[in-house]
Amino acid sequence: MKPTLRPALLALATLLAVSACNAEKKPVEVSGSGPADKAAETSAYPGLPTEKQQVSYAIGMAMGKQLSEIKDEVDTDTVVKALRTQMSGGKALITEAQAQQIMMAFGQKMQAKQIAKMMEEAKANLEKGEKFLAENAKKPGVMTTASGLQYQIITQGKGPKPAANDGVKVDYKGSLLDGTEFDSSYKRGEPAVLPLQGVIPGWAEGLQLMPVGSKYRFWIPAKLAYGEQAPPVIGPNQVLVFEVELHDIVKPPRQAE
Repeated sequence: MKPTLRPALLALATLLAVSACNAEKKPVEVSGSGPADKAAETSAYPGLPTEKQQVSYAIGMAMGKQLSEIKDEVDTDTVVKALRTQMSGGKALITEAQAQQIMMAFGQKMQAKQIAKMMEEAKANLEKGEKFLAENAKKPGVMTTASGLQYQIITQGKGPKPAANDGVKVDYKGSLLDGTEFDSSYKRGEPAVLPLQGVIPGWAEGLQLMPVGSKYRFWIPAKLAYGEQAPPVIGPNQVLVFEVELHDIVKPPRQAE
């Protein structure tokens, strides 16, 4: 992946500057003498009597929200200055080629900062997770497999156990160690049907321990979950906590035929 700033960011900065320019202009004079004036006075958007102002403000809100992620890296006044120069046909302080070089370097800088932050977070989460699992393993009723997966039996069913190439019908909820819930079939209102070959290793191993009708709690180490490549809602190297109810075994299509 080429370490460049997203093209949308350039458009974002420009649109924010447009909004800033519009905000500096004096509002349209309202005489209050005609139907259009009366409509403006009773506008559903106080302080924004014209469509132009409404659109400008809406753009500013959207762009400002996104640019807030890098608010310490940009200067709005300078963005506005450059925009005015370009729109008036004045002489820019830098060339187009120089602007591209600046944005390329900025993109690389931001990418490096993001990677460094992620690695720092991954290291901290890994250490925290290992410490938790070491203590959790000592608790009554908690069992640890050879891979490091930990589980606790909440309800033990009497049905068959799924094989590695089976699918399963389950209800579950997943959370982080701090209790933050990131996924739940209960909230969606229906069980999930999943192939064991298509889930994270900790799930595939854990579900094969469960007879149908069981409910288990799992603590899945980062290495058996998403590791450093976790989605943002989870974060790198997180231990995942799942409560899973196994309702049924679902054979893959070829076996079911």
